Amino acid sequence: MKKIIFITGLVSLLLSSCKNDPLDITPDGRMTLDDIFGQEIRTEAYLNTVYSRIPGYYINYHFMALLGGITDEGHDSDVGNETNSMANRWISGALTPAAGADPTVGGGSYDGFWAGIRHANVFIANIDEAYVPTGNNKQRFKAEAHLLRAFYYLEMSKKYGPLPIVETPFESDFDYTSLTRPTFQQVTDFVVQDCDEALSSSALPMRITSVGERGRFTKAIAHAIKSQMLLFNASPLWNPSNDKAKWTAAANATKAAITALTQNGEYRLFHNYGEYFLNVSDISESPNDRETIFERPSGCFTGAINSIPSKVGMMKAGTCPSQELVDSYDMQATGEPAILGYRDINHLDPIPNPGSGYDPANPFVGRDPRFYATVWYNGAQYNMGSGITHTIQTYAGGQDQILKAPPSRRNTHTGYYLRKYLNPSIPDNIGQNSCNWKKFRLAELYLNFAEAENEANGPSAEVYDAVYTVRARVNMPRLPQGLTQEQMRQRIRNERRVEFAFEEHRFWDVRRWRILDQTDRVVTGMEPIQNPNNTFSFERFVVRSTSVWQTKYLLFPIPTQDASIIPDFGLNQNPGW
Repeated sequence: MKKIIFITGLVSLLLSSCKNDPLDITPDGRMTLDDIFGQEIRTEAYLNTVYSRIPGYYINYHFMALLGGITDEGHDSDVGNETNSMANRWISGALTPAAGADPTVGGGSYDGFWAGIRHANVFIANIDEAYVPTGNNKQRFKAEAHLLRAFYYLEMSKKYGPLPIVETPFESDFDYTSLTRPTFQQVTDFVVQDCDEALSSSALPMRITSVGERGRFTKAIAHAIKSQMLLFNASPLWNPSNDKAKWTAAANATKAAITALTQNGEYRLFHNYGEYFLNVSDISESPNDRETIFERPSGCFTGAINSIPSKVGMMKAGTCPSQELVDSYDMQATGEPAILGYRDINHLDPIPNPGSGYDPANPFVGRDPRFYATVWYNGAQYNMGSGITHTIQTYAGGQDQILKAPPSRRNTHTGYYLRKYLNPSIPDNIGQNSCNWKKFRLAELYLNFAEAENEANGPSAEVYDAVYTVRARVNMPRLPQGLTQEQMRQRIRNERRVEFAFEEHRFWDVRRWRILDQTDRVVTGMEPIQNPNNTFSFERFVVRSTSVWQTKYLLFPIPTQDASIIPDFGLNQNPGW
């Protein structure tokens, strides 16, 4: 009789390896692998089990927080108010190797990733002999399973670094103490191999065109996973010698991905950046949204969360943009950075760019349109619905004022509120989950290519074109000619910051670039001071200072349960843990 052995983490394999742990998908709960793969409907049900470990991301962190709230993108209003919130726990240093000590489980857990990989391995090992007579379903199911395994390895590697490559189900007598950690290159090669296996399948579509198949993996997702994995492999965290061949591999794969996706108009950037994040992608043969490659359901998101105090029914301000993020938006007319950096470690003394057109007395005028699509600032116009327009008032005494001491979860801690993802015209008693979480989208491929190509060959015309493709969507000028490789590197990194604000890229980007100690030491805000003549002056202040910028936070620790039992994990625990 064939067996299935369920796992969470690898140690769970040790504890359950002698048990016949069957798949529970029927009322009686007892069936063998022969039972499962002997019917097409059960085979597809097991494939759904492989899918089931994809994280929720977005607001699926406690308590309905965004990952950007624990980066230099923003600060969560639950800090100082909600002890068990992700942001409060992260900032206080709650991350440890102890089981269950990861505050960011909404973005995937150690056990969850291994469970997804185990399910994929069981499926791949059995699908060739499965009874799946309908069309090309067997080939498509197999391609999806390979791609799901690649996805779980990508996400796990970003968080924990390289972990053992497991291609087949474990037998009951497997010696888990023999497991060793591979190199990041070896894991990358494995992920690329799985992606290429999926891409070679004629049964796997480039894009989903039927609503009933929403959420299934495609060739476009294979390209996105492959591009991201190769980019991480080439980045300073995993490429300390700056091997140009790794950058070339990432550039070539991503260029091929862009070509494959954009030919015949299959994929293209959505026409309006702000509107893009307010909707679920429409699925049809001729969709309006051709940018989204993969999205996740948003879950419960209402006007009461990540809103402003003036909004009736508002519960909390949620994740509020930081001054550092605001400073990163270029000026639209010139296309130049508004702020060149800071003269002090606390970011209270900025260096304005004299040639940019930035006016410190009017800091919110003339910025990149993505700023206005992402941030509510003092003086911004908020459409409350029903023909009511509200002007944001974050100054002392204003309806949306900053409250620092004691901090209020209903008021911003930074002087800003989140605009992105929110349709303010939707009444508070109606859910805001009209949008889904965009996990992969076409804009990422353009900026992945620009970064990799710049590192491989310098700021070539292709690099300029890729960056401009993204900037052109919001009518931002081309980057100036004659940039050095280092200058282009900084412009691309900043482009990623503003294009992907609060999309969970920043958390991982600063780690793979090894600049966490430069970005996460301090987060600041800015308070408008109302003058007697109703003009405003602006005062910067420190919102938080933490120690979670230390080198050990470049990677998450391997849980103690595995590190203490598997010798190689104990010897090769992630640095600092």
